Amino acid sequence: MIISCEQPVEKIRGIPSDSRVKAEKIKLEKVSRQFKEQGHQTFIYKEGDSTFLMQQYFMVFLKSGDNRSQDSTEAAELQKQHLAHLTRMAEEGYASLIGPFGDDGEIRGIVVYNTPTQKEADSLANLDPMVKSGRLKVEVHPWWTQKGGKLN
Repeated sequence: MIISCEQPVEKIRGIPSDSRVKAEKIKLEKVSRQFKEQGHQTFIYKEGDSTFLMQQYFMVFLKSGDNRSQDSTEAAELQKQHLAHLTRMAEEGYASLIGPFGDDGEIRGIVVYNTPTQKEADSLANLDPMVKSGRLKVEVHPWWTQKGGKLN
């Protein structure tokens, strides 16, 4: 196999060209500005050759509430409404990550809200029928992660 020295390094070894790196940085800066205009907190973080757009999300811990005395029928109906609320939050783009914990501890699950403010995340979390009934209560914390990051 003969490879010409004239082929871009990006094509041969997958290393991004200087112009591509510069274009990606400009794109990140533009996206960062757009999110800031919407009220989100963001910053650009550079580590070695990588540049990341970091965004503040709000991690909501769903904890056991003080009113867990519902009978099984009422608890089942609240669970149905709870799941409908969480589905709506995800479909409307307010929630980025949702799930229960696998043990029977005080913290029952998490919801990561993609909202500009902690007040908005808290307000949305408190609309959950399980929270309204007192079966769950919420604890909200700001949380930073890479925009577009994913779980492996």
